[in-house]
Amino acid sequence: MWFPRGRRGYRRTMTKTAAVLGTGLMGSGMARNLAKAGMDVTAWNRTTEKARPLADDGITVAEDPAQAVEGAEVVVTMLFDVDAVADVMQRALPAFGPDTVWVQSGTVGLAGTTRLADLAEQHRAGFVDAPVLGTKEPAEEGKLIILAGGPGHLKDTVAPVFDAIGARTVWVGDRPGDGHRLKLAANAWVLSVTAATAQSIALADRLGIDPGGFLDVIGGGPLDCAYAQLKGKAMTQDELEPSFGLGGAVKDSALILDAMREAGVDNRLMAAMHAQYADAEDAHGDEDMAAVIHVATGSH
Repeated sequence: MWFPRGRRGYRRTMTKTAAVLGTGLMGSGMARNLAKAGMDVTAWNRTTEKARPLADDGITVAEDPAQAVEGAEVVVTMLFDVDAVADVMQRALPAFGPDTVWVQSGTVGLAGTTRLADLAEQHRAGFVDAPVLGTKEPAEEGKLIILAGGPGHLKDTVAPVFDAIGARTVWVGDRPGDGHRLKLAANAWVLSVTAATAQSIALADRLGIDPGGFLDVIGGGPLDCAYAQLKGKAMTQDELEPSFGLGGAVKDSALILDAMREAGVDNRLMAAMHAQYADAEDAHGDEDMAAVIHVATGSH
């Protein structure tokens, strides 16, 4: 069952201290919003200098993960993949307090979530699987959608954190991995919309039509999609500063392929998109996933 925030009327506790491990495109905005909500926030990043600007927002920047989590009621991880999360948490978990809860928000897949939940259990730490929907701008604005899976008794502790970083929380279930199951389904849609938009824009362009005309003709009608308009504009204007980077698209599409194989779902469409995003990453590095347009046009 899905339990949107507040539907069950569970009581909010006043979580006052939080740590954020990983302050890249998403984590920095999340840390700032926790601080804006009045929490005492400590942040850590593998490259410390990239986290230094957070000090201007009253956030303590720690030199190592164990230092960052000392005294924190909730620890949020927002790191690239499961190996990065596991490496950092091997160092951080021994410094957890007896009631500290680990909120794991990076997209690591189903097997990765099981691995991390087992790691938390080894250290007797509360664990909530909480990937998010949204990119850099929603993270900065506190408008992420949190897809949570974890024991019900942890809801009170993590609710103030979720309120600070997100516009909506969906409790998908009580098992670690439930949040990720919905996240992978949603990301399959995100990746598909972006790749399909690139295909139509590329086709219009190669047929000698203004590619912006495609976005105009679907605009406001039943075929329209806000995300298609957003990514389509980035494609037509070649504005490819990363909001959702190509590396993330390659990683996530691989995780979705794994989930599809496990679930017995035909994965040929996702396999084709994975190959396109991989080609785009080879040619365009850290640009936004909208750079898949260059593969679609054959200009990569």
